[in-house]
This record gives sequence, structure tokens and C-alpha cells, in this order.
Amino acid sequence: MKKFYIIGFILLLFFDTFGQTSFKLTALSAMPFEVSVDWFMRVFSHGWAYLVMLGYTGAFITWMVLLKNAPVGPAFAASHLQVVTVMLVSVIAFDEQITLTRMLGGLSIIIGIVFLALAEQKLQRKS
Repeated sequence: MKKFYIIGFILLLFFDTFGQTSFKLTALSAMPFEVSVDWFMRVFSHGWAYLVMLGYTGAFITWMVLLKNAPVGPAFAASHLQVVTVMLVSVIAFDEQITLTRMLGGLSIIIGIVFLALAEQKLQRKS
């Protein structure tokens, strides 16, 4: 079952990161933003918009399967790891910088997930 969780969370991270990255690429491709039919046409004339839908659909399905089997607390916490993966991909794909604040935020997320996982293991050993 542990292998199932690991593979599931890796898939969830992939789909979430893929969806978020595609979302930004869609926004950049459709610039400048305006509330108009032309803008919507620009959004959907690029393949990125369809990749966003694919990414979010994959993430939703993966998340539903994980929630059916995984403990909710650690699963919910681990799902926030995508904030860190999106930040790392953004450095490569969009030439964004990792500031001290972003680094501390990412570390806080990772530390929180580790603590929740350790607490869950401790609870399982007591059961």
C-alpha cells in the first residue's frame, strides 16, 4: 500500500505542476488580458489551454483515488507540495527567482509534511 501512496502522490504532483505551468503559459500566450471575445479566442487558440484541462483532470482523478485510500490529514498536507514543485519548475521555465521568502515558505511546507507523516506513522504503530 505504501508503494501505491508514493506513486499516487508523484502522479498528483506531476499533474498539479503540469496544470499550473500550462495555466501560466496559456495566460502568457493570450496577453494582453481583456474582457472580450477576442481574448477568449486567443486563450483557446493555443494548445496550452487544453493541456491545462488535461493537467487538472489528471490531478482530480488522482486525488479522488488517493482520498479513497489514504489518510486525509497527511494526504491533504502532501497535496500542498505542488507549491514547491511549481516554484522549482518556474525557475527553469519562466526564469523566476527563488527569494529567501519563497525558500522559507517551501521549507515550511516540506517540514510540515514530514511532521504529519511521522505523526501518522506513530498513530499507526499504536493501533
